[in-house]
Amino acid sequence: MKRRSAAAFASATALIALLCAPLPAAAQSEDSPPEKINQLIVYGDDPCPASTDGSITVCARKDESERFRIPKPLRDNPNDSVNQGWTQRVKAYETVGAFGTNSCSPVGAGGATGCMSQLINSAYAEKKQSSDVQFGKLIEEERAKRLKTIDADTAAEQARVEVLEKEYEAKLKRERDGEAKPAAQATPAPDAPLTTPPQP
Repeated sequence: MKRRSAAAFASATALIALLCAPLPAAAQSEDSPPEKINQLIVYGDDPCPASTDGSITVCARKDESERFRIPKPLRDNPNDSVNQGWTQRVKAYETVGAFGTNSCSPVGAGGATGCMSQLINSAYAEKKQSSDVQFGKLIEEERAKRLKTIDADTAAEQARVEVLEKEYEAKLKRERDGEAKPAAQATPAPDAPLTTPPQP
């Protein structure tokens, strides 16, 4: 009975040790977190922190006079006609007097529909005309800068690895030649005649 329980305990311990073993490097790299992105607004001549290997830092620079002011998009009325482009005004004229389905008007059957799409379209139009900082573009530009140098960095790394491999192969060849020479000197050549030592 004791032998069975000891064997069961040993197999359970081995199973626990196997389950708790660290994952291989390939499995760990798949779960590595994505790159960190820092989005900052700097004013005047303030320095922008440099990007590191694990993170991209993107800075939007504004005038020193904007440092303590309310952000510009919140100062003005975005729906004011002065802030509307001609394209938006023409689209508005096209829908004047429209009624029925997707018209967002109290007139006609289904007139209440279409209000949500109008809200969505006006929100996108306001965002498109906004002079606010667009961090998405800045992040893409920073990524493009990194990708420009990736081919040159890879080629330099490959050249360095090839030089190291050649040095290692030369070292191995020198070691093999060094071991072969003493062995060749110790054994006599098979064609050499056998000599007998002189008799006293």
